[in-house]
Amino acid sequence: MTMTAPFSYLDTPTAAPLSITELMPGAYNLLEYAAVTAGEQVLVLAEHGTDPVVIQAIAAAAAYRNAEVHVLSVPPFSAGGWDRSTPSPVPSSAHAAADVVISLTWWGEVHTARLFFNEIAKQQARFVSLHQTATASALATGARFPLELYFALETKAYAQISAAQEIRVTTALGTDVTFRDFTTGTPVSGHSSAPLTNGMWRPFPYGGANFSPDQTAGVVVIEESTVTGVPAEQTTLELENNRVTAIHGSTAAAELRRYAPDGYYMRHALIGLNPKVRVAGGTQFEREKHAGAFYFGIDGLTPQGEVDRANPGHAHCDCQFDQPTITLDGRPFVDNGYLLLLDDPEIRELAGKFGPADILLDPNPRLVLPPRYSR
Repeated sequence: MTMTAPFSYLDTPTAAPLSITELMPGAYNLLEYAAVTAGEQVLVLAEHGTDPVVIQAIAAAAAYRNAEVHVLSVPPFSAGGWDRSTPSPVPSSAHAAADVVISLTWWGEVHTARLFFNEIAKQQARFVSLHQTATASALATGARFPLELYFALETKAYAQISAAQEIRVTTALGTDVTFRDFTTGTPVSGHSSAPLTNGMWRPFPYGGANFSPDQTAGVVVIEESTVTGVPAEQTTLELENNRVTAIHGSTAAAELRRYAPDGYYMRHALIGLNPKVRVAGGTQFEREKHAGAFYFGIDGLTPQGEVDRANPGHAHCDCQFDQPTITLDGRPFVDNGYLLLLDDPEIRELAGKFGPADILLDPNPRLVLPPRYSR
């Protein structure tokens, strides 16, 4: 594994105390997204290494709404739920008593048995996950994008994706993979164009259109993954019938095989929709949400070699692609990392409610959205 990919919040710098001012527009959007109201029990679930300024900004935003705020600091979760003994029962008990859970953990807690999607759906809490995005930079960039404008992009994206029979993703490095027989965002994965409701999970900053295929075929050249980071040598996956049939390469390939010795299947994929999410300097789970980015998650098969979508695979590996080209039934949807929906006349007209469309929809991640255009 190369060292170009941060490993945990211990690898990310903390923000200066006065920078909390710059985080409040994003924290405001987070609370709007979670639909937090006065009197609700809000649980902020943070790792020991999470930036305290980020925790303070989110707690302050919830307290300003007269919610009851509780902050629980926990040990880090394992990558992809690989360590099955984590987390302890304590977060689950607190989750059961909360109205809203805001999780500031590095690895997606949804890969663990105690906080998997089916467990979240059993509770009344609305669950928002800032996996790898509980940083000052994430709150000051992609989180500022207006919620109404994002929902409009998401609605149009899902309409086009749902109408397609085939999604094809290619990259300059040689990835060429096709998805068929897929379903788009469902209530269990928390993808619909509205604020959260009880038992729903969603990532934040809001970022993309999710789909789950039953047929995947082609070749993938890994650019960054949960298991390998950014590989030092070319690492290639072959897929057929929605399963990984071969892994080619050296050290990174061996790491992937050890991580899921029973094999992999294609669990889900996501196309990024948020033009203000960072790319340069962003973590994998932050960059995936950038407009025009793409990622997919392969998951471990059972010891019997079967696919089990109802439970965590405990070997979930997400693979990130920053500049893909994506077509829907042969029609361009993303051109070398540029989301063509950003040019949609209705999207640009709606952007004009918040400020100049050229500023709000510019996908250059180095051009930070001024706070006055965030709502």
